[in-house]
Amino acid sequence: MLAAYFLIPSVSLFYLIGLFDLWAGLRALLISSVGAYVIAAKIHGPYMPWVGFVFLMGHLSINHLSRQSRGDPGVIDITGAQMVLVMKLSAFCWNVHDGRLPQEGLSDFQKERSIRQLPSLLDYAGYVFFFPSLFAGPSFDYVEYHRWIETTMFEVPPGTDASKHPPTRKKRRIPRSRTPATLKAMAGLLWIFTFIKLSGWYNTELLTGDQFLTYSFPYRLWLLHMFGVSSRTKYYGVWALTEGACILSGLGYKGIDPTTGRVQWNRLQNVNPLGVETAQNTRAYLENWNINTNHWLRNYVYLRVTPKGKKPGFRASLATFTTSAFWHGFYPGYYLSFILASFLQTVAKNFRRHVRPLFLTPSGSGAPTTTKRIYDILSFFCTQLAFSFAVAPFILLTFPASFKVWSRVYFYCPIGVMLSMAFFASPAKQYLIRLQERRTGVGGTGAGVGGVDGVDGTGPGIDQKKGGNRPLMPSRNISHEDSTRRTTVMGVPSDPGRELDEMMAEVKAEVKARNWTGGGG
Repeated sequence: MLAAYFLIPSVSLFYLIGLFDLWAGLRALLISSVGAYVIAAKIHGPYMPWVGFVFLMGHLSINHLSRQSRGDPGVIDITGAQMVLVMKLSAFCWNVHDGRLPQEGLSDFQKERSIRQLPSLLDYAGYVFFFPSLFAGPSFDYVEYHRWIETTMFEVPPGTDASKHPPTRKKRRIPRSRTPATLKAMAGLLWIFTFIKLSGWYNTELLTGDQFLTYSFPYRLWLLHMFGVSSRTKYYGVWALTEGACILSGLGYKGIDPTTGRVQWNRLQNVNPLGVETAQNTRAYLENWNINTNHWLRNYVYLRVTPKGKKPGFRASLATFTTSAFWHGFYPGYYLSFILASFLQTVAKNFRRHVRPLFLTPSGSGAPTTTKRIYDILSFFCTQLAFSFAVAPFILLTFPASFKVWSRVYFYCPIGVMLSMAFFASPAKQYLIRLQERRTGVGGTGAGVGGVDGVDGTGPGIDQKKGGNRPLMPSRNISHEDSTRRTTVMGVPSDPGRELDEMMAEVKAEVKARNWTGGGG
């Protein structure tokens, strides 16, 4: 067992120094990891996780700016690994903090991830320098690593039928993982090969060159879309390879599916390529992309800035958006993509809430009508075209290149967003609401039917298990129910207009409270 503790960081050190000669990168990782450990060990009290978070994000920001100042985003550096480390170590600080709190005040998620005793330096080093996820993720919590290294992750519940135990090799407790790991590796290599081929056809030079202007508008849209697909295949490949490595080690184990009885290996799945490329709405698109970053933003930013007993609001959304933006870096293109995506969320929410119900049966069951397929097809094309436009700056990085490409497709996405928002700000919105009320025979269905709010994550949701019409009650503790109801995805606000209204309401309430306090003194 002791050999394993030494071997894990040793492999990472070999690649960092022996293969890539990243001495400066190793120094950066050591500064972050040592700093986070000292903060967790020496600082007690409610501000410890925030001190760790600010330290880690500040250090990452310095390296982002240093990389950006060199003007060569393609050079190999350590910021990618440091981004993963920020997720792991900020979560580590929160887990240590939760371990010092009374257990009865924690949610189930916090209890499961809390660290009651600070790990040894050697154990901590293994967590920090776990090689399969060092450079590109996926991120995971320390408790998961500890359960893996102690093999308690693979224990089956007492009383489980022996025939349903996962197959193992001899005395090895980790279930056989060679086949799923090999399949992931093959998929990763296939994606990498696809990227190599597509990137030669669809690249920045194509979109910014003069030849692009000679093509028809529909063909430009196709080229813009394939430019995004080409860029994503690189991430599909890398994340599939790293996930395969985690599966081979056993860390990807997620238990046994109670329905099929088969072993699940998707604990550390970071992307669902099919979900992204076939998404019919913005939320599905974003939730299937960089899944572990979404988990981190939700559990360690969005819910953590929310005072206990209150629902997440504007402050939580703003903190999550800012964190996600700064975590990615400071290239202007990132912020163009984030801002536009937030408005796409609003437009998608309005269509899903007020238009989609017209394609469902009026009984409230959510069953599709014969014309629902038309809505699905249009939703697919609109979602894919909108994100083809929105993600382009994320790849192009700079303002000049981004606006140059946007102008060559006539800014179709922001124009569509403005027209859609104007439409739903007009009497047309009330007409749609009344139309749906007439169809269902029930008043006040402005939020739609069939769990629209619950799907979108922007409203109170519908309790489908108890009749389908009772709003879900808010949880008083930090919970996944709160997070899935209104949380941002990848830091993108689900409804900027609503967030702005909440901000104004909070400001007015604060001013009123201060005036009242002043008057009473």
